[in-house]
Amino acid sequence: MFDYQRRYDSWMVPFRRYPMLVSLLRLANHFLTHVMYIIYPVLLLLVYMDQGFSLLLGILVLVPAISFSLVSLFRHLYNQPRPYETWDFSPLIIKTSQGKSMPSRHVFSASMISMCALRLSFPFGLMLLGFSLILAFCRVLGGVHYPKDVLIGYVLGFSFGLLLFLV
Repeated sequence: MFDYQRRYDSWMVPFRRYPMLVSLLRLANHFLTHVMYIIYPVLLLLVYMDQGFSLLLGILVLVPAISFSLVSLFRHLYNQPRPYETWDFSPLIIKTSQGKSMPSRHVFSASMISMCALRLSFPFGLMLLGFSLILAFCRVLGGVHYPKDVLIGYVLGFSFGLLLFLV
């Protein structure tokens, strides 16, 4: 079996050597999560102000809502333990919840919101997709998700987000 404990310990070397990095990691995780959740309603408001209740606004609400529900249902049914539950370490990102590690809903939501932005502004959407990748790294380094959790969350958000371009 793959020894995730050893791999994670090797990733933690810089964080043990420079404790300030732990604060930066937590700040990046917190900041990027909140920025994404602020951007989404602002995007919806801008579309509403420009077009009123339109097909585009409906798509920008329904596709994320339905896909978020499907991802949440899968997480609940699959219920994979989080790394800190399986291996012997305390996560750098403080989290106490159990299970529901895969896929990462934070990363899924960030990439879905990025795809909504991409639908409206290509450069802005690309920038947000980059932020979503940074968030994915934060979640893994923080010890609350495995790499596959964030990869699948990112791919699902990106893939469901492609549906936004059908209209």
